[in-house]
Amino acid sequence: MDITHTNRRHLKLIGWTVFCLVIGFLAATILGPLPAPDAQTSPVLPTAPGSFSQLAKKASPSVVNISAVKVIKGRGPTPFPFGPNDPFKDFFERFFRDQTPKNFRQRSLGTGFIIDKDGFILTNNHVVDKTDEIKVKLADEREFSAKIIGRDRKTDLALIRIEPDDQLIPLPLGDSDKLEVGDWVVAIGNPFGLGNTVTAGIVSAKYRQIGAGPYDNFIQTDASINPGNSGGPLLNTAGEVIGINSAIFSRSGGNIGIGFAIPINMAKELLPQLKKGKVIRGWLGVMIQKVTPELKDKFKLKDEKGALVADVTAGGPAEKAGIKRGDVIISFDGKRIHEMNDLPFIVGATTIGKTVMVDVIRNGRKKPLKVKIGELKEEKESQEVAKAKPPLGMTVEEITPQLAGSLGLSQTSGLVVVQVERNSPAEEAGLKQGDIILEVDQVPAKDLEQFLKKIREYKEGNTVLFLIKRGSKTLYLTLKVRG
Repeated sequence: MDITHTNRRHLKLIGWTVFCLVIGFLAATILGPLPAPDAQTSPVLPTAPGSFSQLAKKASPSVVNISAVKVIKGRGPTPFPFGPNDPFKDFFERFFRDQTPKNFRQRSLGTGFIIDKDGFILTNNHVVDKTDEIKVKLADEREFSAKIIGRDRKTDLALIRIEPDDQLIPLPLGDSDKLEVGDWVVAIGNPFGLGNTVTAGIVSAKYRQIGAGPYDNFIQTDASINPGNSGGPLLNTAGEVIGINSAIFSRSGGNIGIGFAIPINMAKELLPQLKKGKVIRGWLGVMIQKVTPELKDKFKLKDEKGALVADVTAGGPAEKAGIKRGDVIISFDGKRIHEMNDLPFIVGATTIGKTVMVDVIRNGRKKPLKVKIGELKEEKESQEVAKAKPPLGMTVEEITPQLAGSLGLSQTSGLVVVQVERNSPAEEAGLKQGDIILEVDQVPAKDLEQFLKKIREYKEGNTVLFLIKRGSKTLYLTLKVRG
């Protein structure tokens, strides 16, 4: 190859390079910088976001850190086993006086988010439950004292309020019913007290029941949620709250990619009542169970949707309306009942006294019924009989439809043993969780107040005769009272 030909090729290549650079420079000058290509996009996922930065910047100022303080009282001074003239008294007082347990402040951390420009904040009930002091820190580091406006332990929701000097920026509330498995979601919270932290993931599942309460209906997500995230928002890509981060599944206490959030639609249903300070729920008066493939065939059903009525409370709204054991409720007030757990929350959110249409399947045929909704009486706070005198070592509660369902009881009224302490008189007597107490020393046990009044009559050494119902059998048991 001759040198002249090679030089010509080099000159031509250099000429084309200079030409392209000039054209590029002119294009950049005239048209401006070219837009950056969208990250993470493809023909399969054309809407996948390249970044959540703008969403985080917009939402973070509306997310708050919550610090709740509970004062734990000490047991008081420990009595010394010495008389006033004992020579060892001064020695023990000198070295052990300061070992007496004193009051201390137990602090817990959580998250919340602003839903109203005037200072209303939504969070989890377990973040603020049984606390003596609640502090809220905003994203701009301002701190305020907060007061509880309304709580609902059955859904683990709480509404608190601060009184800021100026108006706050609330987060918009979305529609959790429109959420689909696989949708992108973003969680913002205060994990381990680190302050506002943003994590992203997808919706892993919907309608999860994890045994947290009677109205379980969680959104499952793999967005990192850790202790301290409780009460924080779960956002869709539009920046709307579609869930309230509440729980994680973990063997170590840290995140393993399984988190749970309360659907925001559940909170929106209860907000008017939370603002009034008390949640009142509707009552239907039925015990229900899941429709299995075997039950579907036996009850001549087309599919496994709906809630099977296992029992009807005597004198309740359902009985008055004509609902019977064996009916399958497929629709309530125009809302489809896809599976058993849909019904309790829909009924609970219904206005007391409202008459609604309930569609049931009976003997393979659809039957519409009109039901006037009653009021669900809240369960009384658990009262441990062990704390009354004399101690028996068991916890007794009045039976409610929810408690009956969780313990598998066939009746929805009366008294039931919900817990028995180890090595207690109750355990020695043979009492077990789920035992229904019918009589105490041949006196009918009608309610918890009457039961406790009767128990307080006994003294150390007395023997109590219980008549209990266990399953389908009744039996007598004797309990020896200790001091």
